[in-house]
This record gives sequence, structure tokens and C-alpha cells, in this order.
Amino acid sequence: MSTVLNKTAAETATDTAAIAKKAKQKRRWSRDSIWSVVAWIVGLGFFFPVLWMVLTAFKQESDAYTDPPSVIFTPTLEQFRSVLSSGIGTTLMNSAFATGISTMLVLLLGVPAAFALSLRPVKGTKDALFFFISTKMLPVVAVIIPLYVIVGDIGMLDNVWTLVILYTAMNLPIAVWMMRSFFLEVPSELLEAASMDGASLWRAVREVILPLVSPGIAATALICVIFSWNEFFFAVNLTAVQAQTIPVFLVGFITGQGLYWAELSAAAVLTALPVVLAGWFAQNKLVRGLSFGAIK
Repeated sequence: MSTVLNKTAAETATDTAAIAKKAKQKRRWSRDSIWSVVAWIVGLGFFFPVLWMVLTAFKQESDAYTDPPSVIFTPTLEQFRSVLSSGIGTTLMNSAFATGISTMLVLLLGVPAAFALSLRPVKGTKDALFFFISTKMLPVVAVIIPLYVIVGDIGMLDNVWTLVILYTAMNLPIAVWMMRSFFLEVPSELLEAASMDGASLWRAVREVILPLVSPGIAATALICVIFSWNEFFFAVNLTAVQAQTIPVFLVGFITGQGLYWAELSAAAVLTALPVVLAGWFAQNKLVRGLSFGAIK
């Protein structure tokens, strides 16, 4: 009799525990669902201006100025044709050249520097890191006058190579700090194992270290591309016609007669498209943690 009672009590306790577990899982699912809905609302709120910009790019100017804004309209490519015929190609090439060359220079200089400051640190490493990041503390408006004088004296005003040099200097501290964080995740035993196998330092870095930090290189390159592509202050003060970049070109749509909203939106869509495509192509490399678990 006692055995039956004990079994019944055990089954009751098991059922109670199962019910409690299900209730807990249900509460957790409800909480996660609520946070998911909140996240979607916030995400859509941030994305809505971009969506509205794209929709406005396909409107006529008369439809872009309606109050309240018109959601139903006849799409047209007239604004894109107008932007493409207004000389945006030259500014796109200038931006692409300055962004691409400066990003390559940043990686060529920043990756070895970050490696030296992480896996092969030397005396004064912390001072060097502070020096790198301290260059970002000075407001750019404080250096534009001496920069303008220097660039003018050497005959480099309205020259795209001036922007290449400035963008490289602007992004290099960020690249060093970002790449150093990725290099610190690589176990130092990998270099020791490679050297014991007879590999030189350059071969170990090329065949062992760099493949592990490739997501970091991709993320750093994408950040540099975004910062260089969107940079406006240096470009508007140091260029005029020949080296004009795309952000300066967009300002030309602000005229004394008012804003051409539809045409400006079409130009902004064309401006954002290269960066969006760069991020889309690099998304498979933007996953960190390939170095975790490299040594068991």
C-alpha cells in the first residue's frame, strides 16, 4: 500500500514539475515574443526614412510636395535620368577612387601595426595606442585652416589624391584599434606551433593568422569605406570641381528656389547603393570568432 502511495506521490510531483516547466517556458516565450515585436517596431522605425527616400525617388516633383504625403502615385524614372545626366558619374568616380585607394592604404598600414601591437607587443605599446586614438580627439574644424594653407602651398587643392591622404590618416587609428582587437583573439600558440614547424614569420602570418582574422579585415575595410564615402567636411573645403565627391554633389540640390525632393532622393539612392552592395557582398565575412576553439 505504501509503495503505491509513494509511486502516486512521485507521479504527482513529476506532473507538477512538468506543469511548472511548461508554464515557465510559456512565460519565457511570451516575453521573447514581446521583445521581438518591439525590436521589429524599432527596426522598422529606423528603416522607414530609407524606405520613404526610395519611394520619393520614383515620384514626380509635384507628388513629392503633396501635403499630406501621397502614398499612391505613378512610378517614374525621370528623376534618375535627370541625376545621371547632371554629372554624377564624375563625382561617383572621385568618391570610389578616394575611398578604394585610402581603404587599401589603411589596411596595408594598419594590419601590420595592429599585429605588432597585439601578438608582438613591444615597450611603449600602450603609449602608441593612446597616440593613435588621440588623433581622433581633435575636431576637424580646428585643423581645416592649416590644412587648407598647406595643401594650397603645395598645389594640391581640388586634387583627389589630397582626399586619399586625408582619408587614410582619418581611418588609420580606427583600423589599428579594430584589428588589434581581432588579433588579440588569436592564440599566441599558433605562431609558436608554426615556427616549430619551420615556417617563417611572414609565412605564418600569411597562412595561419590572416585567414583567422579575415572577418576582422572585412569589418575594418567596410567601416573605412563607409567613413570615407560619407566624408563631407574635407571634401567641401578642399575640392571645387575636379575632385568633387558625391556628398558635395548632393548639396547642389539645395538651391535658392528650394529643395528638389524627388531628384535629391534619386541622387541619394544612387549614392547609398555602392555602400549597401559592399556591405551585402561582405556579409559572409562579417562574422567574428573564427579563431575561437583553434586550439583544443
